[in-house]
Amino acid sequence: MARNYEVEYRGLLRRGAIAFAVAIACLVAPGAKALAEGGRVVTDDVGREVKIPAEVNRIVTLAPNLTEIVYALGLGDKLAGDTNECDSPAAAKSKPHVGEPQTPSIEAIFALHPDLVLATTSINRLDTADALKKLGIAVYTSNGDFQTMLQMLDSIDRMADLMGAKAEGNELVGNLRHRLDALHARLEDRPMVHVLFVVWLDPLQTIGQNTFIADALRWAGAESIVLSKQNWPQLSIEEVVRLQPDYIVLAAHGENAASDLADLRSRPVWRDLDAVVQGRVLDMNVESIRPAPGLIDDIEKLAHEVHPEAFSEGDQRDSIDEIRLARKVGTECELCAP
Repeated sequence: MARNYEVEYRGLLRRGAIAFAVAIACLVAPGAKALAEGGRVVTDDVGREVKIPAEVNRIVTLAPNLTEIVYALGLGDKLAGDTNECDSPAAAKSKPHVGEPQTPSIEAIFALHPDLVLATTSINRLDTADALKKLGIAVYTSNGDFQTMLQMLDSIDRMADLMGAKAEGNELVGNLRHRLDALHARLEDRPMVHVLFVVWLDPLQTIGQNTFIADALRWAGAESIVLSKQNWPQLSIEEVVRLQPDYIVLAAHGENAASDLADLRSRPVWRDLDAVVQGRVLDMNVESIRPAPGLIDDIEKLAHEVHPEAFSEGDQRDSIDEIRLARKVGTECELCAP
């Protein structure tokens, strides 16, 4: 009987196509098997359903604050990759980078075979998550446009649970909340100092009252002199002269912090402001102004700067010891150094 080569050929093609599809599915969706064995489906902060594997062992973060959170939870060994801008803690710099937060390489992310990718609305583009989802990669996008520190802590708690670190998340968030509550107890009866928070000098840009930075100032016993519903309003130097802030806090830029501060102090009109004349110009490094655990360090430091009377020598010693006991994350601030 003559062999029907055409039928055999079609059968081979069909079996090959099936094998190819299975192989692609295994490569594209490394968490699929884990999901079938006990994973779960959650809804992220932008309303997407995300299939989280039962075990998350390889994580890619697409924003500096997310990287800091992963390390603060003690999960640095599970971080498979991050972005070019992820610099805290120092170990994050040595991880494979997938590009800039707004334009990461989809190919580079895919090559790292992540079980979970963490993104944020504050800096990442939604089409990045869309592209990764089409490849079968789990992407959880958090709402990064926080208005309060407590919202930030809630977000950390949720992400910890996603990464299989619920206990670590409870401990971390509990410690951070304890440190904020300790500051509140010390400062609640003291009047707020009025602060101009300078995001950018040219043009002069500050913060609105509904930003997480404004709330961070309030925990430190300070409030912005600018009341605006815009997140990043601009104002004139004439308005600053009229308002005369008690303190000026500059979001200085990394290694340029000293020169940025010197520049502000020497500028015409600026140098005659009461806050500058009295030496009340402070640096809050822009790299640390992130919705991440390290921001609590800066809040504590700022509180000591603007309310030194609340931390007498004896009280300050007690406060520092309390902070040391509470702190489980990040790099110690200058106040907490031995």
